[in-house]
Amino acid sequence: MTPAEVRTRATGPTAGLAPGYTQANLIAVPGDWAYDMLLFAQRNPKPCPVLDVTDAGSPRTVLAAGADLRTDLPRYRVWVDGALTDEPADATPHWRDDLVAFLIGCSFTFESALRDAGVTPRHGRNVPMYVTDRECRPAGRLHGPLVVSLRMIPEDMVDTAVRVTALMPAVHGAPVHVGDPGGLGIADLDSPDFGDPPAGEPGDVPVFWACGVTPQAVLMASRPPFAITHAPGHMFVTDVRDAAYRLP
Repeated sequence: MTPAEVRTRATGPTAGLAPGYTQANLIAVPGDWAYDMLLFAQRNPKPCPVLDVTDAGSPRTVLAAGADLRTDLPRYRVWVDGALTDEPADATPHWRDDLVAFLIGCSFTFESALRDAGVTPRHGRNVPMYVTDRECRPAGRLHGPLVVSLRMIPEDMVDTAVRVTALMPAVHGAPVHVGDPGGLGIADLDSPDFGDPPAGEPGDVPVFWACGVTPQAVLMASRPPFAITHAPGHMFVTDVRDAAYRLP
């Protein structure tokens, strides 16, 4: 499918859809929390690399002309005082005139670069994601733990995976951890906090990247009065080519 077709037709996780086009995480917060969110992203660029910030109330983004951030993701999450209250397929009834939307780079974007380099990133239909014991740097009223995504990588390709993704800092860049999940406080790889359990093969190594679901863990910890996010793995597919975010 083309990016426009994914935006209008997809109903589930977007990993592997519209290959070659950049995908993005969404978090929309009230205007009086927007500076805190921007500062949090600036202080935590690995999990929160910002690709675009909208005007207050606007559902439009320069990343896809004519797209609507209220309707063009497969599934959303609505948060009130840090609690998840709804997971609609259409966020229009919840959208407010004071919301400022942040589009944050997604690790699905670098999977095409990995494949071009001969690396097969193995995971389920929806990549597994874990809340770690690493705290992000606080910003204003926002604080919370780092969330990571996991891909099982053949041992002889780990160095290549690190090198390739390091050239894409706008979509999380190099891994934050390789190997023992206990180093991140993860007790059981088969029980991710979000997404599907990992799908590895003998000889694979667990490799962890900072994840754009981190702001959702921050919402739960910081409890702002209202927010809208994507449902984990249900991304906004842009019209921008992945190659635009690769360093030369």
